[in-house]
Amino acid sequence: MAAMAATPLIADGDTGYGGLINIRHTVRGYETAGAAAIQLEDQEFPKKCGHTPGRRVIAVEDMRRRIEVAVEARSDPEFLIVARTDARSSLGLDEALRRGEAYVKAGADVLFIESPESEAEMARIGRSFDVPLLANMVEGGRTPLLPARRLEELGFRIAIFPVAGLLAAAAALQRVYRRLSETGGSAGGDDTYFPFADFNKLMGFEDIWEFERKHAESPKPGET
Repeated sequence: MAAMAATPLIADGDTGYGGLINIRHTVRGYETAGAAAIQLEDQEFPKKCGHTPGRRVIAVEDMRRRIEVAVEARSDPEFLIVARTDARSSLGLDEALRRGEAYVKAGADVLFIESPESEAEMARIGRSFDVPLLANMVEGGRTPLLPARRLEELGFRIAIFPVAGLLAAAAALQRVYRRLSETGGSAGGDDTYFPFADFNKLMGFEDIWEFERKHAESPKPGET
């Protein structure tokens, strides 16, 4: 993904996938793979989606240690550590802000306070920190869905839209497969299909075909 992306890639490292040694391996692996930043959070393992109920967080000091290990593990200071707290939903905004301050002191480059529930809460987050802040825009989630300009006014430097494409694709797949089930075919309806020729270009098949022409193998006996 990093090799194909034209823009910096933020990789979601969840809880770090285990203990502190696992966090070190994860950070080094993501950096080596070409990511520009890794996101680590203070949820218990196994974690849950940040806009679903029942999330539980670890102690502040345990998360501080995760961040300190992550900072120590990276080889390039330009590789950013994004610290996320899920404390807002279960422990309140005050606790989420307290945790955010602790995580910044531990060395986090970017702060991600998950699932604030109003623009007023987002504005308070924006006023509370000088480090870059990340906003999570989830369609149908707990946080107001805002455009980039408004997010910037509230103090956020980065916004992610992690499920926008997935939700749109799921809706399109449901429509197409329902039609297939009901009519026995995929033609018709109001769906706009991605042109097959353009899809081949998107996937890089033209380069493969040119390679095959350049390095064509002689047919084996009996082949045409």
